[in-house]
Amino acid sequence: MSRILRESVVYAAGAAAGFAVDFGLLWLLVDRADLHYLGAATFSFMAGTVVVYCVSIRHAFRYRRIADRRTEFGYFAIIGGIGIALNLFLMYALVDWLSLHYLLAKIAAAGVSFIANFGMRRWLLFTELSPTGSPSTIQSEHR
Repeated sequence: MSRILRESVVYAAGAAAGFAVDFGLLWLLVDRADLHYLGAATFSFMAGTVVVYCVSIRHAFRYRRIADRRTEFGYFAIIGGIGIALNLFLMYALVDWLSLHYLLAKIAAAGVSFIANFGMRRWLLFTELSPTGSPSTIQSEHR
């Protein structure tokens, strides 16, 4: 299996687990705690991000550009912030403009933010740099 395909499949599995946390927490916060769906979506997305980060560093990606894990997670979270912004905009548009139920809007928004987050995270954090400073496709012998 090609490296990018394997990474994509494992990342997708981790993202599915993160989405389950995100979706379940969103439902709890909106339907049970009576929070506004956008505030709840922000919090639930961040909780799902932690799950995706754990899967990413343990199972999905071979290369890690940043040695300090706190710094790496900071960048991972910043990229996630872009994902949150995209997610919230899409949810707002689908719920407030198109009157879609917030959970259906979440599913649509999650699909778009998954693609954006995977691409940015893989390219910026989890691809080995070649001596020229550009991403390399050489595989590592270790994990």
